[in-house]
Amino acid sequence: MTINIYNTLTRKKEEFKPLEPNQVKMYVCGPTVYNYIHIGNARPAIVFDTVRRYFEYKGYHVDYVLNFTDVDDKLIKAARELGEEVPVIADRFITAYKEDVGALGVKEAVHHPRVTETMDDIIRFIATLIDKGHAYAADGDVYFKTRSFDHYGKLSHQSIDELRSGARIQIGEKKQDPLDFALWKQAKDGEIAWDSPWGQGRPGWHIECSAMAKKYLGDTIDIHAGGQDLTFPHHENEIAQSEAGNGTSFANYWMHNGYINIDNEKMSKSLGNFVLAHDLIQKHDPKVVRFFMLSVHYRNPINFSDALLESAKNSFDRIENALTNLVHRQQTSVNISEDNEEWLTTIEQFNVQFEKEMDDDFNTANAIAVIFDLVKEANRYLQSDQTHTDILQTFVDTLNDWLTVLGIPQTSESDLLDEEIEDLIEQRITARKNKDFQLADQIRDDLKAKHIILEDTPQGTRWKRG
Repeated sequence: MTINIYNTLTRKKEEFKPLEPNQVKMYVCGPTVYNYIHIGNARPAIVFDTVRRYFEYKGYHVDYVLNFTDVDDKLIKAARELGEEVPVIADRFITAYKEDVGALGVKEAVHHPRVTETMDDIIRFIATLIDKGHAYAADGDVYFKTRSFDHYGKLSHQSIDELRSGARIQIGEKKQDPLDFALWKQAKDGEIAWDSPWGQGRPGWHIECSAMAKKYLGDTIDIHAGGQDLTFPHHENEIAQSEAGNGTSFANYWMHNGYINIDNEKMSKSLGNFVLAHDLIQKHDPKVVRFFMLSVHYRNPINFSDALLESAKNSFDRIENALTNLVHRQQTSVNISEDNEEWLTTIEQFNVQFEKEMDDDFNTANAIAVIFDLVKEANRYLQSDQTHTDILQTFVDTLNDWLTVLGIPQTSESDLLDEEIEDLIEQRITARKNKDFQLADQIRDDLKAKHIILEDTPQGTRWKRG
């Protein structure tokens, strides 16, 4: 089956047709690295990593680019407040970003370009726009001439007149038209700056992505993605400057994920409901956080609360427990017989359904429903008097393949036998009696790492595989 993508540009689902066979050129707008990312930033990282993973699962090579904005007003302000240099702050939070999204199962991009490392390309891009009559210099600043691009507003589906009614020229701006936007900003005293034909300064926000996409993926790309809040003006401006400068279409498919609400209210610093991903993964299993994020279709808003996250944990535990039980049963099972071929057919039918849901605009919510349907069948099979190793392994492999697509680390069963577990528990009991709590905790943690859960009760220590 073909993959269908909802294209923000056309507002409809379209069959994905790559520019080159079995290749996907994909650009995702990354964070401004002046602080830890919040869960609103984490959602696109997870969503579009899953899109990438599914393309790879289907046999595509994905040239995946995610940029870092490592110089802008927020970074300059943070540098001033902290008494540090902009690159120092940027380096610190790029490292933090990679650690946080890495914990959430996000793969490294093929390219992670930074504004400060792409400056020559940005300056050349701006110069091209000026040469083609789409931009102009004004006392050290450079602005894009918005009305020079006939199709401005086509992504956000707004007319130029509607946009003009709400546009204003701020104090200090030297625009010719309120709709024009900055490509280059003249440096103020003490600010980090680069030399350019228009004087010392730094890029505007929008131009960086156009220059990076061109450098790493070419003039036209398959997919451009980001949060819904970037549709206008950021992505609208990217289209205008890219197509004006390159003379061809910029991106064939535009994908945008929905907002995150906190306890049914929009997340914002002013409401005090701002949740950092860095803090969240200290409190909750990152696998569960990712599972929760994918439990809603990426284009829909998602409501976040501790109660909903706990519910997601309980659901995810059902999947992990099924995998654990399937692997554990293999130790006492026999080889396949022809009478059980129908189970292999059943599992393949679920596999077809999983791909059907993912092919439909990467509908992870429905795909997860298929996972639970297969878990239900697996549990039913485990109730059989006699199970077969090949059937059990097919259940395990299928579930693990799907979990890999969703970016959730595979769960492996402990290779410890029951008597080995009991022996370790006795060692832990002895260690506690000897007040060697460090050893006792180490034994508990080692068992937990192998998915053996201990429960201390008045009647003694109980354990379970989980």
